[in-house]
Amino acid sequence: MKGDKFDNRQSIANVKVEIPLSKQQAGSLKGKYPVYLDGGKTVIFISDKSKEKETIERYNSRGKYVRP
Repeated sequence: MKGDKFDNRQSIANVKVEIPLSKQQAGSLKGKYPVYLDGGKTVIFISDKSKEKETIERYNSRGKYVRP
């Protein structure tokens, strides 16, 4: 069964190559900064801390859609 394609696809050695290093690390939030929205109810993570204010403004300016 050495040449079995299914076993080769499931092998961790083969899958690691396709997964980015940032996703392989535990937590995968390394290098990300939290942005708290809605008074702390919503938390998102961004990679560029200088865009924190822009992100908050965009979130606050979006339309509050209410279903009829």
